[in-house]
Amino acid sequence: MNRSDKPSGFETRAIRIQAERGPAGEHSVPIFTTSSYRFPSGQAAADAFAGDRDGPIYGRFDNPNTDEFVEKLASLEGADTGLATGSGMGAVFLSLLGLLHAGDHVVGSTAVFGSTLSLLKEFLPRWGIETSVVPLTDLDAWRTAVRPRTRMFVMETPSNPGLEIANLAALADIAHGAGALLTVDNCFATPYLQRPLELGADIVTHSATKYIDGQGRVLGGAMLASRDIIDTVLPFYRNAGPSMSPFNGWVLSKSLETLSVRMERHCDNAVAVADFLAGHKRVRRVLHPERKDHPQHELAMQQMSRGGGMVTIEVDGDRDKTMGVMNSLRLFTTSANLGDTRSIVTHPASTTHSGVPEEVRASLGISDSTLRLSIGLETAQDLMDDLNHALNE
Repeated sequence: MNRSDKPSGFETRAIRIQAERGPAGEHSVPIFTTSSYRFPSGQAAADAFAGDRDGPIYGRFDNPNTDEFVEKLASLEGADTGLATGSGMGAVFLSLLGLLHAGDHVVGSTAVFGSTLSLLKEFLPRWGIETSVVPLTDLDAWRTAVRPRTRMFVMETPSNPGLEIANLAALADIAHGAGALLTVDNCFATPYLQRPLELGADIVTHSATKYIDGQGRVLGGAMLASRDIIDTVLPFYRNAGPSMSPFNGWVLSKSLETLSVRMERHCDNAVAVADFLAGHKRVRRVLHPERKDHPQHELAMQQMSRGGGMVTIEVDGDRDKTMGVMNSLRLFTTSANLGDTRSIVTHPASTTHSGVPEEVRASLGISDSTLRLSIGLETAQDLMDDLNHALNE
C-alpha cells in the first residue's frame, strides 16, 4: 500500500499490505522467482548500487515477496522495517553479528532456545565477543551482569519450553541504562499476542517457521527494528547472505493473513487442554500463562493479550513412562517443530535442549519427565481424549 492513510486494524494490515502486482492486474500477489533484476540503463544500475535509486537490486538483497512479508510483519510488530532470513536462527545470528564487535559483551537468558544459547556461549567468544547468561526472571542478576562493554540483552518470552515470562519494561530500562539494546525472540507469542517494541525492546526476532507459517511448510525468520538499526545491519546482511527465498516469503506473507484467527483458536485449545491436564492424576505440573497458577500469570496478562498455544507438563513418572506417553499419543505428532495446525509433542531433554548441560536444564525446569505440547487447531475434546488415553496406558 502506498497511501499515507494505512488502516490501523491488525487483520486489515495483515491482509492488505501487499506488493505491487504485475501488468495482468493479479488479485493475488504472484511469486517473483528471479535471482536478479533488469535495469533500464547502466547509470540506473550504478544509482541502484549507490543507494540513489529505489527498487530491487539482486535476489540476495531483496525481492517483492520477501519485501512484502517484511513490510507486513514490521507493521504488525510496530517496527520501522526489518530483514527476512532463511530461518529463525538466521535472524538471531543476524541480530548479533550485524551489530556486535570484538570486545563487546552480551547478557543473555539461560531460558532461550538451545541453539541461541549455543551461539551465545560457544560461538560468539570465537569472535572476541564475551557473554554472560542469567536467569530470565531475576532482574538483579541482569543488573549485576552488566559490564562497561555490554551492548545487548538477549531473551525470549514466553521461554522455551518453561514458559517463563520476562518483565520486558523493566529489562528495557536496565538495558538502556547500560547503553545496551534489548533483543526479544517473539516466536511463541507472535505480534498478535505481544509486541515487545511497545514495551521498550529495540529488536524483535522471529522464527517464522513456527506460528507465522502455522502449517509446518517452510523455514523462515525475520529481524524487526528501527530504521537506524536495520541500516546498520544491512551491509552484514547483504554480504553474509542469510536471505529468504521468494517462495517462502510468499507463503509466509499469505500466512500472516490468517494469523489472528489461528492464534485465537490455538489459545482457546491450549487453555482447555491445560485445564484438563491440571486435574489429571498422572500429571505433576501444568504450565500455561493464562492459568492463574502460572508463577507469572499477572505479568503475562499485562504483556500479552492471551497465553499462547504452548503447554508444558511434567508427567508423573520417569523417562520411560514419559516416552511411553509420547508413543501412545495418536493425534499429537512427535516432532521438534511447534506452532502448527497439527498438535505436536516434544521431549525437550532429549531433543531441542539435549545440547544444554544437565545442570542448566534442571535450572530451567526441564527434566526427563517434561513434555512440551504445541496445541494445534483440532477439536479440543479430541486432543483431551488422546492425552487421557496416553496418560492412562
